[in-house]
Order: sequence, then structure tokens, then C-alpha cells
Amino acid sequence: MSFSEARESILNERLKRRREMAAIGVDETLIERMVDTFYDRVRADDHLGPIFSATIRDWPPHLAQMKRFWRSILLTTGEFHGSPVARHAALQPLTRSDFDHWLSLFAATLDDVATPPARDHILTRARSIAASLSQGIARARLQEN
Repeated sequence: MSFSEARESILNERLKRRREMAAIGVDETLIERMVDTFYDRVRADDHLGPIFSATIRDWPPHLAQMKRFWRSILLTTGEFHGSPVARHAALQPLTRSDFDHWLSLFAATLDDVATPPARDHILTRARSIAASLSQGIARARLQEN
């Protein structure tokens, strides 16, 4: 397969993915609303607010990064570049309870902003990401000791 054929194949897969997501109500507008609503709630949350405020001083760049992350995950835009495990491992020790609370708040946000099929799809992805992130942080901390 030539480079141009491979590139075309990737672009076609991305287009197909965007159509599938649009069919269940996932688009850039939903992602923006989801991220903004969720992080408004995070900042107001008694449990998560202090964890985030201890690290994030300038919210607009963080929100922009989270929107790139979710567009990459849900719409396969390929625009997110970062190392979530390393960034989160540097935070205060995060527990499984922290991740469970994060997921609970995220699910409540999705209940309010997404269609049921979009909610289910995004929440499944979020649970997988949280589990992977939690395991990655645990491995990184073991390697430090």
C-alpha cells in the first residue's frame, strides 16, 4: 500500500467514525458542552475541586486540551498529544475512590448533556480510560520506589 493509499484509508476511517458518532449524537458541539459542564462541576465539587485547583491555575488551556483529548478519542481527530499517565502520576496520590468519584460526576454530566446512546458510548470509553490511567499511575509509582 502506498503512502497516499494509506493516508486515504485513514481519512476514510475517520470520516466513517465521525458519521457513526454523529448518528448517536456525538459531535464537536457535544464534546465542548460536555467538557465545559463537567469541569464547572469539578471545580465546584468538594472532593475533586481541591485536587484540580492544586494543579490547574489557568483553566482555558486545560479545557482546550481536554476538548482535544475527547475529540481525538471520540471523533478520531488525532489532535491530542500528551502523556496523561505522567501528568496524573505527578499529582497528589490519586486513589480508586478519586477515580470512582470522577466517573460518577462525569456520568451525571453525561445524563444532562448527551443522548442516551451517546452517554453510554462516552461513559464506556471514560471507564476504560479511568481504569487504564489508574493502572498506569500505579505502575509509574511502583517504578519510582
